[in-house]
Amino acid sequence: MIHGVKIISYGMPKDYSKKRGDISKSVGYSYIGAMSPMKKESAFLHLPTYIAGLSYHIGTFLSLFLFVFFIPGIYPTGLVALIISIILLISGISGFGILIKRISKDQLRSLSNPDDYISNILVTLIQLMTAVVLYIPQSASYYFILISIFFLYLPIGKLKHVVYFFAARYHLGFFYGWRGVWPPKQG
Repeated sequence: MIHGVKIISYGMPKDYSKKRGDISKSVGYSYIGAMSPMKKESAFLHLPTYIAGLSYHIGTFLSLFLFVFFIPGIYPTGLVALIISIILLISGISGFGILIKRISKDQLRSLSNPDDYISNILVTLIQLMTAVVLYIPQSASYYFILISIFFLYLPIGKLKHVVYFFAARYHLGFFYGWRGVWPPKQG
């Protein structure tokens, strides 16, 4: 959290150009509109992978959100646990599908390195283990070992993009908003 705030503050030099747009709208667009599959060619051309990636990231954030409750031993039950488990199962399957695609496609495999595989496997296992803990709280010790490995790996692996993503999108939105480029004008 502190690192994320530092990153944002480092990227805020004095801009001497004349402000031409709405920064808050542009930052919002940077996080939502610009990430739309209709605005990203790589997503538009690979819509199933985009949807799987979206699902995968939702499951990741849900797992990290639940971690805060698991620490003091608060576990959702009943219908809430069932809904969460279904979401995590879908996101875990999505993560596994993304991994299989990375392994089986020559183009993706040639661009991949061990960190890609480690990060995917670790996050997928955390999502699935989070769902298991909801129904088998006695397995929490295994969950906490796995999440500890995740937090140890976070600063050295690709997973650190969890911090850099938000800072980068903010800066991009600020830059284009200041210049009045984002959000695009309709018409």
